[in-house]
Amino acid sequence: MRHLIASYLNSDLSRRGLFEALAGLGFTAAAAKSLMAPLEASENGRGATAMTGTGGELVVAQMKAAGVEYLFTNPGSFEVGFFDAFLGQDHTQLIMGLHEGIVISLADGYYRTSGKPGFVNLHVIAGTAQAAGQMYNASKDGSALVVTAGLNDNELWSDDAGLAPRPGFDQKEINRQFTKISWESRDARSLALMLRRAFKVATAPPGGPTYLAMAHHALEAKDVTAQILPGARFMPESRMRPARDAVELAAKALVEAKRPILVAGDEVWKTHGCEELLALAERLGIAVTNQGQGYDNFPAHHPQNLGRFNQRHKMIAGADLVLSVGAPDFGGRVVPGGPEAPLAAKFIRLTANSDVISRNYPTDLALAATPREGLRDLNDAIDSMTTAGRRKKIAGPRAEALAAHTSETRAKAEAQARANFGRGPVHPDELGAVIAKVADANAIIVPENLTAKFGAFPFGHRDGEMMRVANTGNGLGWAIGASAGAKLAEPDRQVICSIGDGSTMYSAAGFWTQARYEIPVLTVVSNNRNYQTVRNAYHRYGGKMAETDRYTGMYLGDPDISFVELAGSQGVGGARVSESSELEPALRRGVEAVREGRPFVVDVETARYGGGAGSEWHQKFSLAGRRTRNV
Repeated sequence: MRHLIASYLNSDLSRRGLFEALAGLGFTAAAAKSLMAPLEASENGRGATAMTGTGGELVVAQMKAAGVEYLFTNPGSFEVGFFDAFLGQDHTQLIMGLHEGIVISLADGYYRTSGKPGFVNLHVIAGTAQAAGQMYNASKDGSALVVTAGLNDNELWSDDAGLAPRPGFDQKEINRQFTKISWESRDARSLALMLRRAFKVATAPPGGPTYLAMAHHALEAKDVTAQILPGARFMPESRMRPARDAVELAAKALVEAKRPILVAGDEVWKTHGCEELLALAERLGIAVTNQGQGYDNFPAHHPQNLGRFNQRHKMIAGADLVLSVGAPDFGGRVVPGGPEAPLAAKFIRLTANSDVISRNYPTDLALAATPREGLRDLNDAIDSMTTAGRRKKIAGPRAEALAAHTSETRAKAEAQARANFGRGPVHPDELGAVIAKVADANAIIVPENLTAKFGAFPFGHRDGEMMRVANTGNGLGWAIGASAGAKLAEPDRQVICSIGDGSTMYSAAGFWTQARYEIPVLTVVSNNRNYQTVRNAYHRYGGKMAETDRYTGMYLGDPDISFVELAGSQGVGGARVSESSELEPALRRGVEAVREGRPFVVDVETARYGGGAGSEWHQKFSLAGRRTRNV
């Protein structure tokens, strides 16, 4: 009978045909109608269908129902049941990466740009382990990724199999701390259900990766029946509204505060609340600062934007109210020597993530809501309790003082940057300014370069502002894959990857993916032959390395790496820049190449700066010279 029901729900059998078939099986008319009633209810507007097939076919069908656009993968033999089912379908495009870290960053960039969950399949336990660094990045920023993998089951006849968890251990334990939840499925009947569960948990606020290992025998099992549901049934859009009394208290506190500040986090961007945040800041002339920033939740060049949160900032010190909107708790870079928040201020948090409320610092008032909805209610409450004249009186002096401060600060920064132009090697100040000059007005910039300069970029959410898609985990090897994922999400926007030489070597195989699938990304490599961020930290330590100007393991020359040749070996064109005069022409060549549909790399010889910038010392060693036989 299950085949009859499946045929009906798949529209292979009419209502009348099902009725006649049930009658043929001995069902009375009343019994047949009783059985068909819930099926018709499911069919009419609910969208659920029953399906019979292999375990892999059930997974592929549930992927389709979930709206999966791309499958990001590095395939393996224990996933044969899945990939055999995938063959011939036309709803999902396979995008292959040559390393599991690249696969995760592809999906991560796609999610961060599109807002749609990224779907991944990895190769059993080894692929899962190799993906861990980028899983960390995704987990740090709450990226909604559904990561699946094959599972060579170590709980059958042997517990010591190849490419299986070690005896007594589970595969899901490897990245448990990098996921919201991890599961293993050994029963083909549960595959579709568990996949829906993975999508639901990944996309529910706060978002984050989930992981599902699927046993190979479950994927290969035949004649399995399961229910397939549309994505809307298990991934509802979250629109949490805050409690009305909490909104009134928060609005009153903001209106009465003398030195309030807004701390913006990435929940704002993810819930499309940037316009509401801008309206609130301008409504009362409030300074805005950023915490844990993967996006520019507030326009970077707005006169009220003070940049990254720093309580020693003269416009922040002495704040009497802090409104944190969709932001993580304070800190996050390194373990601090003391409190990083103004503890004398009143703290209000507006977030859908209860985990950050009072985690490290106190909260006086919590608004449990998605930022867009919470900010809308807060703006309405402020308008209802104040007149336009009073708001103007409050906002005017504050906005004027902030504009004067940020204008002066930016003018000084621009003057300092211009002093570094016209050099060879190219200074990062000039490199950033020229990239910003040649980029489209609405370009997407994907950075992985902590010592690059981005002050010239008009990042923001409005028309004519560039979108910055970054990660705050700082696990290297992210941006080449992430920029390709961003381009897949936004094919009609220019995507520029700004990356350091050290980071490039973690993920250079991603150029192959860009060439294979004609993903036209412009990659700009800052090639200073150095792990500059680490060297600066070594210098600040002030120990033997700083005294001797010898920095262990920092110099990346001898031999020099040609990123143009490295990319070219994978089918990606490029240009080399060693002097300032060569920079803009090379970048414009790259812009033209991506407009024609081809990825392109610009390898820029870049000046080092900071402590120990001139050091090229490295510990010399030649194994060839130590041989006793020339073999």
